[in-house]
Amino acid sequence: MASSTLICDTEPWKNLRAHVEDIKKTHLRDLMSDTKRCQSMMVEFDGLLLDYSRQCATLETMDKLFKLAEAENLKQKIGRMYNGERINSTENRPVLHVALHVWKVLDKIQVFSETVRSGSWVGATGKALTDVISVGIGGSFLGPLFVHTALQTDPEASKFAKGRQLRFLANVDPVDVARNITGLNPETTLVVVVSKTFTTAETMLNARTLREWISAALGPSAVAKHMVAVSTNLTLVEQFGIDPNNAFAFWDWVGGRYSVCSAVGVLPLSLQYGFSVVEKFLKGASSIDQHFYSAPFEKNIPVLLGLLSVWNVSFLGYPARAILPYSQALEKFAPHIQQVSMESNGKGVSIDGVPLPFEAGEIDFGEPGTNGQHSFYQLIHQGRVIPCDFIGVVKSQQPVYLKGEVVSNHDELMSNFFAQPDALAYGKTPEQLQNENVPQHLIPHKTFSGNRPSLSLLLPSLNAYNIGQLLAIYEHRIAVEGFVWGINSFDQWGVELGKSLASQVRKQLNSARTKGKPVEGFNYSTTTLLKRYLEASSDIPSDPCTLLPQM
Repeated sequence: MASSTLICDTEPWKNLRAHVEDIKKTHLRDLMSDTKRCQSMMVEFDGLLLDYSRQCATLETMDKLFKLAEAENLKQKIGRMYNGERINSTENRPVLHVALHVWKVLDKIQVFSETVRSGSWVGATGKALTDVISVGIGGSFLGPLFVHTALQTDPEASKFAKGRQLRFLANVDPVDVARNITGLNPETTLVVVVSKTFTTAETMLNARTLREWISAALGPSAVAKHMVAVSTNLTLVEQFGIDPNNAFAFWDWVGGRYSVCSAVGVLPLSLQYGFSVVEKFLKGASSIDQHFYSAPFEKNIPVLLGLLSVWNVSFLGYPARAILPYSQALEKFAPHIQQVSMESNGKGVSIDGVPLPFEAGEIDFGEPGTNGQHSFYQLIHQGRVIPCDFIGVVKSQQPVYLKGEVVSNHDELMSNFFAQPDALAYGKTPEQLQNENVPQHLIPHKTFSGNRPSLSLLLPSLNAYNIGQLLAIYEHRIAVEGFVWGINSFDQWGVELGKSLASQVRKQLNSARTKGKPVEGFNYSTTTLLKRYLEASSDIPSDPCTLLPQM
């Protein structure tokens, strides 16, 4: 059982609080001139290079952060997670997503995916199933989508995916259904329904919609050939019309947002790219798992990143973090980490239920470079201070060279990757602008204060192995933050209240449309909005016939 003592009551926390005043007297222009400090803030592992020298921190800061980790028993907490202890105390569950990176129960997925890909498993009309729609929401969607998007342009993965399509249906909005089925033939489509309990409202409504789409075209008996499940509720799977033999289990010790390495992600990704590619992805994640478990904190990439996040959020007062991959293939990385981070660490009480008297949790957002530069970098450079993660790749998945150009397309991209962190760190002073003969009235507008923290993570390439590494680094980083803050990073009670209230609204909409019952039991604001919605959509029949998207 965790101690009820809050981390903010410990001496290392108080020492860091006092140390903030020392850091406020420094500027990254000066810190970056200390070569020894910069050398100490670079870490290499398995082809990766982390440079955190542009953080507003000194070697003394790092030493104090390591003492904070020791005070919160970080090493022991990591060990308890790896040993399968029930560290998710509010749900009485272990947290073992690390086991998925080396799990042995992959044979069934490998056999099934190869059977489908080879054409041995065919649909109801005898045609090969070349198109897959994965139906799921939250962690059942964002993680697999990130990996799929990253692999799409990888030369090896794209070769294995030739002639195949993988789509993800998450939102209960019918527009998402329309976009997913447009251009697909039910005869060649396999639907993977991902829901641990097989009761998730949005997922099951979408699953019933696709079941109707298949049945309308091929007959109800086709469902068994065109739909499979990732679930633990075999009774409901069978009642739905899916053969329980075609259900792939995952466990209650895998949180949804950490489930991309379970059947949730491995099944659809193996159907698209082949099991051998996905296996490399799992090996990359496993490499980081071993590093996280065994490396000393001074050289431990996830630990360093986690401690720096705690420093920025709880001590320097920077609540947000920008995730900036200079790779279009990583365009879905920030949305995935946004969920993993904000659902894990968006907590206001300790693991023992004590309200936190300090800031915890990060607001995560991001876009690939250089797109983000033309979107929100203005605020990052001259507005609020937002610590940035710059993620770069040495070798492009799809290099382009044009004769006569000064640099290749990838070198142009990476020029910005290397320049932006320095621009944030150094800024530009009024004196520099005066020396450049900038008009006096423009100097305030063109001044950059600098001293804006960032870190750089350089990957050797972006293949399946590297994608696995990147995912595991951020998963473990988020766990480190939660361990140090003393919160439970593995439950998500905050999503329950909205779902409960939506159930009440659902009943009201049904009774209003089918029985003409008035809107009641809601506050004035919600009542007014519901009435407006019902009046403006009164042309919807009370007992409508089945209607599927028409595009």
